[in-house]
Amino acid sequence: MPQQKSLTIINIVGLTQSLLGKHTPQLNKLIADGFCCPLGEVFPAVTTTAQASMLTGRQPNQHGIVGNGWYMRDLAEVAFWKQCNQLVQGDKVWDTLKANNSAAKISQLFWWYNMYAKVDYSITPRPHYPADGRKIPDLYSSPAGLHESLEQQLGKFPFFNFWGPKSDIRSSAWIAKAAKLEFDMHRPTLQTVYLPHLDYNMQKLGPEHPEIWRDIEAIDQVAGDLIDHIKAGGGEVMVVSEYGIEQVSKPVHLNRILRQQGYLKIRPSMGWELLDAGASDAFAVADHQIAHIYVSQPKDVANIQKLLMATPGVAQVLNREQQQALHIDHERSGELIAIAEPDAWFTYYYWLDDTLAPDFARTVDIHRKPGYDPVELFVDPKLRLPIAKIAWRVLQKKLGFRMLMDVIPLDASLVKGSHGRLASTPESGALLIAPKQMAADSYGMTDIRQLIQQYLY
Repeated sequence: MPQQKSLTIINIVGLTQSLLGKHTPQLNKLIADGFCCPLGEVFPAVTTTAQASMLTGRQPNQHGIVGNGWYMRDLAEVAFWKQCNQLVQGDKVWDTLKANNSAAKISQLFWWYNMYAKVDYSITPRPHYPADGRKIPDLYSSPAGLHESLEQQLGKFPFFNFWGPKSDIRSSAWIAKAAKLEFDMHRPTLQTVYLPHLDYNMQKLGPEHPEIWRDIEAIDQVAGDLIDHIKAGGGEVMVVSEYGIEQVSKPVHLNRILRQQGYLKIRPSMGWELLDAGASDAFAVADHQIAHIYVSQPKDVANIQKLLMATPGVAQVLNREQQQALHIDHERSGELIAIAEPDAWFTYYYWLDDTLAPDFARTVDIHRKPGYDPVELFVDPKLRLPIAKIAWRVLQKKLGFRMLMDVIPLDASLVKGSHGRLASTPESGALLIAPKQMAADSYGMTDIRQLIQQYLY
């Protein structure tokens, strides 16, 4: 009986055709054996929306992933980076694969909305949060024990190199090594692998910084090693990306504008200010270069749209009817959606005085902040002895004391790269590298599901 086909999809975040060349010999080799073309993006061009569209074959107004986070109206809370797969509405590619072949095995390694997906093997970051306020880095895997077995061979997952000021190639390298071991253990029919390395310095330094070529060379080597291993084991490889990253220099503080106009309300709390979303007439959930604007009173929508359209750095503000053209008109979306100009991006900042910023603002805290915060990639340059302060905080933690790793700056001008807008050119947007039999001039992100199914069956 012939061996069942096996396909590994490697998601190299931030990779575009414009970055391919002398610094990507391993990816060039894969292209020579197959083909490369632009991958038409979905809006917004952010991680969770892109991944959901690839795995469902649907637009955001159908699968409901309207960004990396949104306002949950029934809870009156903003929630970012949730992990439950049931948030993605509709069936996924593995539902079809398993319906066609009950023996199909699916592995999902670090792709988002990983938890409780109907796959056979999965691994995703999932810290522990004891009642004493600590955060203990760890992974979650299914079946239970899978990530522990891999860590016995590879060492602990470098959690602090996955996001934050220490983000670097070590996290992507660990994931790629884990993918090799998992492939050998299970030989999955479909394996999805997430390699985020390019995202870090692209946002921190900007895509035009000369050091970026080192990052491209590093991820090319890591991906190339994984590609060679999969192919040597009889599997096939497809490479995708989610978006391209643009050079930016203008942070735009939409929530401060809404607050100054009386729409946004705050709650004083222990000497700092918290966004009071449920009490606000309007506020923005910022997500890179887009922001969902939630407006409680229909009578205010037109005035707020006009207010934000007059704001420097804002290119468009879409009402519900205008959202339809970008397939983002979903009940989870804001009554308005703001899109930044190419050189701008949106912060979540809502305080008017940095001394009143909430305690989590100066920490890496992706779940508590009511918006995405790329400033978490930096250590505050105003700290006189940053290494000494970090070491002291770590020592406090080890000794069991309550501590706050408050080393993140509040200077949004440090950020030099962003995304979320649709790519201005095919070469600067998402791409697809795939086997020759799939060759075409271009595909859309929602075509990936069908391509997987066509290849495997």
